[in-house]
Amino acid sequence: MSEPVGGSGARGFVRGPQSFVAGLGLIALALFAIWAGDDLARGTLGAIGPGLMPFWLAIGVGLCGAALCVAGLLRAGAPLQGMPLRGPVVVLLAIVLFAVTIRPFAFGSVTTPGLGLAVAGPLAVLVAGYASPEARLSELLILGLLLTAGCMLLFGDLLNLPIPMLPTALIQALSGTIPSRTLLRIAAGILALFGLGLLLLNRRSAKREPIDVAQHSLTT
Repeated sequence: MSEPVGGSGARGFVRGPQSFVAGLGLIALALFAIWAGDDLARGTLGAIGPGLMPFWLAIGVGLCGAALCVAGLLRAGAPLQGMPLRGPVVVLLAIVLFAVTIRPFAFGSVTTPGLGLAVAGPLAVLVAGYASPEARLSELLILGLLLTAGCMLLFGDLLNLPIPMLPTALIQALSGTIPSRTLLRIAAGILALFGLGLLLLNRRSAKREPIDVAQHSLTT
């Protein structure tokens, strides 16, 4: 009988098919990210541009992919197996949703409203979380709110990267009344407070859940 690819016994050129294919996927993702961000100015370490961090993140992902490919060639691994489509499809949907909501996006004569990272971030985390059948709405909301608040403070406040942080309509409505950086900090604080509030409620409800105890009869 013939052995499965990557199984025991004689092996071909690729000894670890799963590692090798995963590495190729990461390399392809890195090349796409570099191509997509090629028009963004990278700047320098003293004056970081919007394309610097994505570029080096893509380089890191590509190096990880190359390492996986080498491991697949040199080290025996598991054979390729069927993969459920739910995870990749839902994650891809979350990425597309994030791309079309963080800033205005034109579909012919229809243009989506720019919601900024404050809305697009939690929304993408919420959708991507359902790639797992074990996803829980409360946990995804907590993760999305706290993660987005941290990203807003890091990328918008500390690094001052030109990433849309707030909905376009909100910025236009409050233009000239509140400084943009102050508005960003207020929005991040609100998201963090909501996230922490949900976290406390989630923990409190978990403590209040009754514990099922097996009832044992004293009679034999």
